Amino acid sequence: MKKIVLLTTGGTIASKTNPETGLLSAGVLTGEELAAMCELPSDINVMVESIFQIPSNQMNPERLSQLRDRIEALLPDPQVDGVVVTHGTDTLEETAYYLDLTIANDKPIVVTGSQKGPFDLGTDAMNNIRQSILAAASEKLNSFGTVVQFNERLFSARYVKKVHASNVAGFTSEGYGYLGTVDQDIVTIYQKPVWREQYSLKNAFPLVDIIPFYLGADDRFIRMSISTGAKGMILEGSGRGHITPEMAAAVEEAVHQGIIVVLTTKTGEGEVRHVYDFPGSVFDLTNKGVLIGKDYDSKKARIKLAVMLVAGAAKQEIERAFLQ
Repeated sequence: MKKIVLLTTGGTIASKTNPETGLLSAGVLTGEELAAMCELPSDINVMVESIFQIPSNQMNPERLSQLRDRIEALLPDPQVDGVVVTHGTDTLEETAYYLDLTIANDKPIVVTGSQKGPFDLGTDAMNNIRQSILAAASEKLNSFGTVVQFNERLFSARYVKKVHASNVAGFTSEGYGYLGTVDQDIVTIYQKPVWREQYSLKNAFPLVDIIPFYLGADDRFIRMSISTGAKGMILEGSGRGHITPEMAAAVEEAVHQGIIVVLTTKTGEGEVRHVYDFPGSVFDLTNKGVLIGKDYDSKKARIKLAVMLVAGAAKQEIERAFLQ
């Protein structure tokens, strides 16, 4: 019989209605309470462990580290076949990618959540938990790294993105599609990531900021990031990766001070590339020492840059890793 460890961290999937406000209180259910509500697969031994009981806006680097450490302690056990993590959806994609980058074990790690509370009409909580357990118990997901299960679909941690605030089909991978499905308890895989990367963490999580471009944006946020000790900076550019000339001038100062700056695009699909040569263009920024973030969105780029800085990677190694 397969053994799967269900680690719960809170979120909407572990919520109950607050009788005083009529609104959901996220993360108040323990893992044991949540599991007792599910129709778990009878042929899989599920061990439940509550790690946190928080809404996912309270997930932070320290808690990420605790979660990773617990998973790394569980997976070497030959009796454990995989791990499922339940998580609030607001930061789920960031946690999943962090685990993907920092855990080298080939056993399946599946992260899931829900858009509706477990007591809501039409809840997706129970189905997502059941299907995630089935996925984690499937040998088809060996060597995939961390994946996200949501609404009967399996997604790559690198490319999964929350795209709807409330609908149960809340996650997708724009431009890349899903890896497979869990349909009527059957796990089907259509595609597999061609490569994985893992990093060994050596230091505390550094300060890495995301700086967005918008019409008329100036240099205030960039200069604040510099002055408050940022070690890395993610620029969320427009189109191919463009920002204002005012931002570009401040970015050059950040690079001169040793801050690693990575340029991404806020568009849902496509890559940052050299096309134009005006001030604030990709060409201008790379000449100032900015690294190209290829097809990463800003949140995933921030997680990757922070992990690589913790791992002690040099700027050239970071540049190569973002272009892979």
